[in-house]
Amino acid sequence: MSDNKVIDDARKLAAEQQIKELRKEVDYDTRDYAIDFLVQQYRENEFYIPDEYQRQYIWEDSDKNRFIESILLGLPIPFMFFSDTDDGRCEIIDGAQRTQALEEFMQNDLVLSNLKKLTELNGFTYNDLPEYFKRKFNKTTMRIIVLSDETTMDIRKEIFNRINTTGRPAKPSEIRRGSYAGPFMEFLKECTKNPIFIKVCPVSEISKKRYEDLELVLRFFAFLNNYKNFTHRVDEFLDQYVEDNQNKFDAETFRSEFVRMVTFVDKYFPNGFRKTKNAKSTPRVRFEAISVGVALALRINPNLEPKSMDWLESDEFKIHTTTHASNSPARVAGRVEYVRDMLLAGDNHASDI
Repeated sequence: MSDNKVIDDARKLAAEQQIKELRKEVDYDTRDYAIDFLVQQYRENEFYIPDEYQRQYIWEDSDKNRFIESILLGLPIPFMFFSDTDDGRCEIIDGAQRTQALEEFMQNDLVLSNLKKLTELNGFTYNDLPEYFKRKFNKTTMRIIVLSDETTMDIRKEIFNRINTTGRPAKPSEIRRGSYAGPFMEFLKECTKNPIFIKVCPVSEISKKRYEDLELVLRFFAFLNNYKNFTHRVDEFLDQYVEDNQNKFDAETFRSEFVRMVTFVDKYFPNGFRKTKNAKSTPRVRFEAISVGVALALRINPNLEPKSMDWLESDEFKIHTTTHASNSPARVAGRVEYVRDMLLAGDNHASDI
């Protein structure tokens, strides 16, 4: 049937009947299960993970630790989805990773590590928890939507598919913006509104809605001030930098360096941060190389006037700013220092490096 077909009374009636029929296939209730009960039922195979469509246990330790820490902090946990079955057991439709993480922790097979808030618990197992909090953890309830045993396998698979594919996962830049609200984050937002930055650093409207411009500004300050301490994980590096500067930073110095950098780029870089003259977006690696390299050079010579910009078209610069060169510590240092050195080439202050 074509979607462009006229919507008359007959079609409305057919649609109404279809909705009613399919809604009858999804009958459910909501239950609260304490963690110790949930884990015990899982161990006894009363709550089980179906092989037909479920994923393997794929959570990394960072996922497990974050989940356990959330429970210990008393944070709300998203609903799980189970289904009653004909044999009286419960099939886990959504919540398999969480259930297995709970079981692993209570089995003392998970050692807490890299906790962001409960840092004193790093190195603890379940048995190491103070007794009061162990009991509190055990009795914490998970809210579960349980489908009736009349729910067909097709509907269960459909629910699993929709839960795991609907929507777009939040990007680190979106999560960071919500997690680290404060003076530093407000300062970064202010920088994204700088008219010269907007001119030389194009960001599409869709990317702006996901705070790509904020991400670029943060990367500039984080790498400029701390690139020599970068190891490998960019998101962790940026999170730590925001946390360190969240409420205490030199706004005037930061603002001055940012404005001086974008002004220099506007004056001497024909395409700004663009790869080509008419590009509508800004590659992150290229932005990092140019912005940080420029700022490093200007720290050495605030009155810098580069002798030549021909290196922008060189194969070496292209190698430094291709996407695959992004996250190695040596490559991060290599690309920002390459831009710095090219700008200072022939300058009397170059000996200050």
